[in-house]
This record gives sequence, C-alpha cells and structure tokens, in this order.
Amino acid sequence: MAFRLSMGQYWPARSLLHRLDPRAKVACALAIMVSVFFVHTPVQLAFGWAAALCLVALSRVPVGKVLASIRPVVFMLLVLSLCNLLLTRSGSVLLALGPVTITSGGVWAAVVFSLRLVVAVIAAALLLLTTTPTQLTDAFDAALAPLSRLGLPGHELAMVFSLMLRFIPTLADEASAIMDAQTARGGALAEGSLVRRARAVVPIIVALLASSLRHANGLSRALDARCYEGGGTRSHWHPLQMQGKDWIALAVTAAYVGMLVVLG
Repeated sequence: MAFRLSMGQYWPARSLLHRLDPRAKVACALAIMVSVFFVHTPVQLAFGWAAALCLVALSRVPVGKVLASIRPVVFMLLVLSLCNLLLTRSGSVLLALGPVTITSGGVWAAVVFSLRLVVAVIAAALLLLTTTPTQLTDAFDAALAPLSRLGLPGHELAMVFSLMLRFIPTLADEASAIMDAQTARGGALAEGSLVRRARAVVPIIVALLASSLRHANGLSRALDARCYEGGGTRSHWHPLQMQGKDWIALAVTAAYVGMLVVLG
C-alpha cells in the first residue's frame, strides 16, 4: 500500500532559488503566503498564479515533483472547496436540486478561495524543495535569535522545526511499512464498514507512535554523544551573508505584493 510523502524533501538543482540566502527565501515565501489573503479578484488570482508558475520555472524542480509535494494539501483544499460550494448561500441561485442549492457566491468562494491558497502551498513547497534542512535551521535560528536575548530558547525552537521537517518523510515511510505489514496479516484496512476500518487504524497509530518514540530516543542519544548542549554559542562553517541577489529577491517580492494591492 503506497503511502509516500514528498513534503519536506530537498531537491538538489543549480537554480537561482537554490542559491538564494535561506533567510531571504523564508522572508519571500512568508510574504507570498500572507499576500494570498489579499486576492479577491480574478485579475489578482491570475497574477498570483503567473508568479507561482514563474517560481516553479526558476527553481528547475520537475513539475511532477512539485505536484507530488503539494498533492495531500490540494486534496484537502478540494474538500474545503466542495464545502464552500454547497454551504455558501450568497448571490443568485444557479442550481437547486432538493436540499442542494448552488449559488454564484458559492461558486466564487469554491474557486477563488481554493486557488489562491494553492499559490501559498506552492510557495511553501518550493521553499522546502530548494532549501536544505540545515539551511532552514540556520535561517530560523537567525530569525529567532532575538528570543535568545530575552531568555527564550530561540535556537532550540529552530532546531525542533528543522527536525520536524526532516522526519516527515521518515514517518511517512514508517506508516507505509506498518500498513503493508497489517495488510499482510489480514488487517481490514480497506474492507468492511466505516467503523471496522476506523478500528483497524488504531493498531497503525499505536505502532507509529512507538516508532516515533524510538526515533526520538535514538536522536537524543546521538545529541548526547555529540555533547550537544542547549543554548550553547556555536559558529557556522558557512556563515550566512546577504548578497545582491538576495536583496533583489526581497525587492521583487515587495513589488509583487504591492502589485497585488494595486490590482485589488
């Protein structure tokens, strides 16, 4: 039973996005993800999608890899789009079949709201595909450094975020192996009533939690073996340094957000 996730996996390539400073990439990605909530017109939506497609082309990541990375989130957005289509009652009635009523406002909410969120998902996926976990850790460590001056664990929070991204594909592989083992033992994962299928998921969750605890224990032993100490001052082999292309990327992102506001 296939259960593979590409989310959180780095794709090596020689592109402009790969060479950007991770701090600049994180700032640009966050700006794009926040800006989608300003999209309310078809022109803004078309402009956002054009920018997203340009980013995919600049990243030199195969389109299939990008689609595989965003597929689980897109499926969830499709479900939300269907809910908007059936539950929104604003605008004129386009179709009425018994209890099912589809209005123009429902169609608008189903199409625009879902498509604009896909732009944010693409931006997040490209950030993960073009940035290594180590670079992401350095970027978030730099962003959370002010918290350390206030006595909060800024570095530890950045490291936990990096480990979370690193173990998403690992746990997905573990879940796939557990599901295959349960199916080989006659587990009714895709048979029977809904209640029976729900009960069959319980052993998978328990085994996955046990596997997660085992990975966490191994990780803690590895950190202890390397004399890791939280809050310790550390140097970097490759110190982060903003260059001209990074400032240009920030300026282009700011111009993109400004254009979205103007088009609205």
